[in-house]
Amino acid sequence: MNVGILSLFLVLCSFQSPKDTIPATSTFRFKTVIIDAGHGGKDPGARGSYSVEKNVTLAIAKRLKLAIDTSMSMKGLTTVMTRTDDTFIPLNQRSNIGNQAHGNLFISIHCNSSPEGTAAIAHKRKGVLLLVYGFHRLREQEEAVRENSSIFQEKDYKQNYEAYDQTDPANAIILNAYIQKYRKQSILFGDLLNAEFTDHDGRASEGVKEQGVLVLAHSAMPAVLIETGFVNNPEEEDYLNSEAGQNEIVQTIITAINNYRKAIGAL
Repeated sequence: MNVGILSLFLVLCSFQSPKDTIPATSTFRFKTVIIDAGHGGKDPGARGSYSVEKNVTLAIAKRLKLAIDTSMSMKGLTTVMTRTDDTFIPLNQRSNIGNQAHGNLFISIHCNSSPEGTAAIAHKRKGVLLLVYGFHRLREQEEAVRENSSIFQEKDYKQNYEAYDQTDPANAIILNAYIQKYRKQSILFGDLLNAEFTDHDGRASEGVKEQGVLVLAHSAMPAVLIETGFVNNPEEEDYLNSEAGQNEIVQTIITAINNYRKAIGAL
């Protein structure tokens, strides 16, 4: 097992378990939220008629950081952003930022895109989608391939991701450790987000799905990727770019974080 793989494995093992497996004397504290604005720099992400994903995600991420930093209900929490400007950050570096900050929750913010383009047609897809990492669904990569396309813009992508060969035993160890410790919490947070988006905001939703999204697999903590809406849907593009829409998304995430903290006994 190479040093990088071993280090990540040890990091995975150092984090606390869900509430139902934490001893009563546990000193676990939920204190750090990692906010990942998807794409950036030379990687624009999905495109709408007048906006691109990288700018929308950064705007929402900044609002989320400000809301957490200033909210009384979030007092004591620290936020760490994987990028604060229009910079391309490799996927493994994003998760490394979160791991090195000892994050307790990784939230990756994205915009979705549907194949039919930006034409205003009756069956235009809309709504949110919540992604968690699913090892047993590596072949179901329709959504993941779009997110993981960022890999191929990295200079040393072959070296950075060579361990992600499905036949590599070290890879299996890491993924199994991740699944055992964080799969339940990731799905829990995704379900709580989905409930807020649908029940409170009245948004359409494609639900919580497991996909092989690499930035989540690298994160040694519960992690959810939020597809906040379809940027190539004209109605949703306006919503995603509006102050009201971005604030609503942020408040939904805030509520879900607090509900999650209550569920795991960290509030």
